[in-house]
Amino acid sequence: MGDMANSSIEFHPKPQQQREAPHAGGFGCTLAELRSLMELRGAEALQKVQEAYGDVSGLCRRLKTSPTEGLANNANDLEKRRQIYGQNFIPPKQPKTFLQLVWEALQDVTLIILEVAAIVSLGLSFYAPPGEESEACGNVSAGAEDEGEAEAGWIEGAAILLSVTCVVLVTAFNDWSKERQFRGLQSRIEQEQRFSVIRDGQLLQVPVAALVVGDIAQVKYGDLLPADGVLIQGNDLKIDESSLTGESDHVRKSADKDPMLLSGTHVMEGSGRMVVTAVGVNSQTGIIFTLLGAGGEEEEKKDKKGKQQDGAMESSQTKAKKQDGAVAMEMQPLKSAEGGETEEREKKKASVPKKEKSVLQGKLTKLAVQIGKAGLVMSAITVIILVLYFVIETFVVDGRVWLAECTPVYVQYFVKFFIIGVTVLVVAVPEGLPLAVTISLAYSVKKMMRDNNLVRHLDACETMGNATAICSDKTGTLTTNRMTVVQSYLGDTHYKEVPAPSTLTPKILDLLVHAISINSAYTTKILPPEKEGALPRQVGNKTECALLGFVLDLKRDFQPVREQIPEDKLHKVYTFNSVRKSMSTVIRMPDGGFRLFSKGASEILLKKCTNILNSNGEPRGFRPRDRDDMVKKIIEPMACDGLRTICIAYRDFPAAQEPDWDNENEVVGDLTCIAVVGIEDPVRPEVPEAIRKCQRAGITVRMVTGDNINTARAIAAKCGIIQPGEDFLCLEGKEFNRRIRNEKGEIEQERLDKVWPKLRVLARSSPTDKHTLVKGIIDSSTGEQRQVVAVTGDGTNDGPALKKADVGFAMGIAGTDVAKEASDIILTDDNFTSIVKAVMWGRNVYDSISKFLQFQLTVNVVAVIVAFTGACITQDSPLKAVQMLWVNLIMDTFASLALATEPPTESLLLRKPYGRDKPLISRTMMKNILGHAVYQLTIIFTLLFVGELFFDIDSGRNAPLHSPPSEHYTIIFNTFVMMQLFNEINARKIHGERNVFHGIFSNPIFCTIVLGTFAIQIVIVQFGGKPFSCCPLSTEQWLWCLFVGVGELVWGQVIATIPTSQLKCLKEAGHGPGKDEMTDEELAEGEEEIDHAERELRRGQILWFRGLNRIQTQMEVVSTFKRSGSFQGAVRRRSSVLSQLHDVTNLSTPTHVILSAANPTSAAGSES
Repeated sequence: MGDMANSSIEFHPKPQQQREAPHAGGFGCTLAELRSLMELRGAEALQKVQEAYGDVSGLCRRLKTSPTEGLANNANDLEKRRQIYGQNFIPPKQPKTFLQLVWEALQDVTLIILEVAAIVSLGLSFYAPPGEESEACGNVSAGAEDEGEAEAGWIEGAAILLSVTCVVLVTAFNDWSKERQFRGLQSRIEQEQRFSVIRDGQLLQVPVAALVVGDIAQVKYGDLLPADGVLIQGNDLKIDESSLTGESDHVRKSADKDPMLLSGTHVMEGSGRMVVTAVGVNSQTGIIFTLLGAGGEEEEKKDKKGKQQDGAMESSQTKAKKQDGAVAMEMQPLKSAEGGETEEREKKKASVPKKEKSVLQGKLTKLAVQIGKAGLVMSAITVIILVLYFVIETFVVDGRVWLAECTPVYVQYFVKFFIIGVTVLVVAVPEGLPLAVTISLAYSVKKMMRDNNLVRHLDACETMGNATAICSDKTGTLTTNRMTVVQSYLGDTHYKEVPAPSTLTPKILDLLVHAISINSAYTTKILPPEKEGALPRQVGNKTECALLGFVLDLKRDFQPVREQIPEDKLHKVYTFNSVRKSMSTVIRMPDGGFRLFSKGASEILLKKCTNILNSNGEPRGFRPRDRDDMVKKIIEPMACDGLRTICIAYRDFPAAQEPDWDNENEVVGDLTCIAVVGIEDPVRPEVPEAIRKCQRAGITVRMVTGDNINTARAIAAKCGIIQPGEDFLCLEGKEFNRRIRNEKGEIEQERLDKVWPKLRVLARSSPTDKHTLVKGIIDSSTGEQRQVVAVTGDGTNDGPALKKADVGFAMGIAGTDVAKEASDIILTDDNFTSIVKAVMWGRNVYDSISKFLQFQLTVNVVAVIVAFTGACITQDSPLKAVQMLWVNLIMDTFASLALATEPPTESLLLRKPYGRDKPLISRTMMKNILGHAVYQLTIIFTLLFVGELFFDIDSGRNAPLHSPPSEHYTIIFNTFVMMQLFNEINARKIHGERNVFHGIFSNPIFCTIVLGTFAIQIVIVQFGGKPFSCCPLSTEQWLWCLFVGVGELVWGQVIATIPTSQLKCLKEAGHGPGKDEMTDEELAEGEEEIDHAERELRRGQILWFRGLNRIQTQMEVVSTFKRSGSFQGAVRRRSSVLSQLHDVTNLSTPTHVILSAANPTSAAGSES
């Protein structure tokens, strides 16, 4: 308790006022009292409540609230409560400031190299060597001196610094807007969350942030509790407190045993009412978050490099903690392998929350590293050749001696060479890749909001494009979730529509009305329509709404019955859950006896019925034979029409002996059936078309439902999930389990692999079955590539399946908070067609990035080769450092904006999914890249070596150090940029389409960027002058440059004519991580997103460890073979990693792990 008092002072810097405030407010509890009360659990808490307040209603009196009526909806009172007890809002962590982001962008290695080069260049330009000796240094600075241009030497350095500043600001701005978008998304998710409270006796849905201490809140199955409270009255309430305590068992809550309800915990069963006692930072979750926030900032200072997305879901801080533990475990075996060096890295890694890499990021990281290496090699060679050439020519051929006073002149030359080398590297390293991915994802996420997809995890959007299977719920997703009773079986008669009340015996009618009105959640209601002529509004559980609607159709009303028997008079409630598949309520009769009303799935409840009401409303015997008869004649025909059948029954207990209510099987048995009703939930009109689109796009749709198999099959046929004449399976949960489990009851993957490919409908399935199916499909290795599975879910129990799936969709309207918490995307309209839109956006992201790659790599190849050969042959790169940076800006930042924001088209759904192992750069793209590179190189080299003759101008080759810019090199630069601009239009199509202009005007961003770049290019060439090494060109020269640029489009058509199939020599690039390449190092590595700058710094380190690892494995393999047979040495380390990896759920590619586990020898061998 001592700690508690201290912490409360920390959070409330003015404790004195805090103490007086409550009395000023006139409430009988202080904030500190309530906080210390919520620290207690179980019997302790109960005792404290009794000592301090008498009972819960005493607590309500102190808080000036009524347990039944709630607070008065009075703005002043609510405001006063907020001031005294705080708001229900946990302030998020401070976002990074713009300056912090600028600092982070400056950490990029290539930029640092450039800055150093620029500063050295600047320094040297201000140092003028004594003039007399200049002759002795050879023709080094002669050219420059003649034109009095020596003082302009600083321009190049300054220009490089300027362009570095541009790049940094652009990067920082992108990060900043990404962060801001993310925050916006967060707050939108938070605003959408509402909670039911009672104010002025009315049940209202208020935003979670508007809850105040003293509110009476209704809690029900599936809620995520938004504040701490004390239970006033509960029915069969069970809570999952694992998010706070880590205990996975559900905790029973009741007003007389354990009434404490804590924020952030999930209601797994039952319902109840609680009085709110702590909100926001004073609630249990709030206290944890405040501690986390305080701890988080210290971490930040220590670990500047932890460039993880701060936005990444505030709630995931807690998840990250758990994950850290898991990741730290995986890394244990590495320490033994690599010795001490890795340990520091492990420590550093473990402190950064892990974010699993998506497939695309994996492929991109790998590609970027490969390109970077190539660039590094090229730039090193360039510098070496330039230096050697200069040294040999000056000191060997001309036979000069190195004089002390000439040193600065020579150093200036070396710096120039160094700058050229760095520019080659800058152009080679595709730093636009991460940018393109980010922009593309952020843009898609923003647009997906309009398509009713609220994306919670960015990479889910791209994973969706690879989806090969969708396991969908039936109710609400494929159907409208507006249920009505259309058939019924009452008093021995099967009615095909709602019967007239006069045809029914009053006794049956009365029992039916009571059974429906009382045995349903009192929060479920049917309200009058909002607009004239609209349908009545259904509030609450839709199946119960259908039954209440049936009561209204029978010209009776449920409200008076409920007023006569209010909720707190209910003796015992067995709430609905997925195991019971029924709900029962017990009431006390006036004669002292009890009556139990029960409703549930007909095949389950009819087994418990021993009597049935006949047409006079008298019970008659109901034998198993009668039941089979009824199933055949009434229930199956209803189900085959796609109706859900619900049985309604009751049982009377005499006053003499009260049964043991906890013995549920005894109590809910020996029932008398009142009626069986058939409830229709019509298929959404747009669903069959959406499912057809999915099937065309190579995605299998499976329906997983709790309904009975005939109903499920009928609906699946209506939706087009199953077509007549196809070879498919429709199974019930029991049969499914029987087929996939062995004698011991364990699930076997081989058995599952026989079932899932043909399975289309899984009926009467439990949440565990859903999880088993999803896991089985994901882990399966039958096809040529691993399946990517999307799952929809709305119930609390769907959580595990949603988490396990590659993409989890939760229902925004019908979904419980628990399901939303576990999901990746929330469907704000609960509609299946929105999933199809998500697939379209996902594929579009993938294509946008491929377009960008195709464009970027063409520029890379050309620029690097030009700079390299130009430097080697003419000792000077035809493209200057500043020009290169401008090209880099066009192709990185602008092109990623232009190409990553292409809107999706329906044609994306006409092809099969790419799959996880498909390379980023297909052979068609490779053909385009190399084809365009050939064209551009031919033109540029022609201009470089014979351009001066063609245009009749002075040659720009072999110009001295500080000479003015030449027309010759300006034309080369301008032509190069023109070709890039027109090639950008070519890059819009990557599957070899002919019409590259198709749909170009539907993307205004693209048009703006191309025209904008063109305008800036004109300014740079005509007025850029010395800083850009340009001199103005005549109109005729401009027209030639444009003509060559337009040639790109013509050449693109030529390339499209060459069939890709003929070009066997072309390789694809940018595969996902291969199966045999997954070393232990990479498994640990794969858990983490490597930042670009970090990647540069750590590349050497990683390679070094990988090398070590390979050598060790080879040694182990050799020694095991010497010991012949006992593979333990090689396998031991591997299996220890694997056994621990199996505990860590989300591994980036489970198939690889399983492969190497299954075949340790080949896995060890493949590394050698």
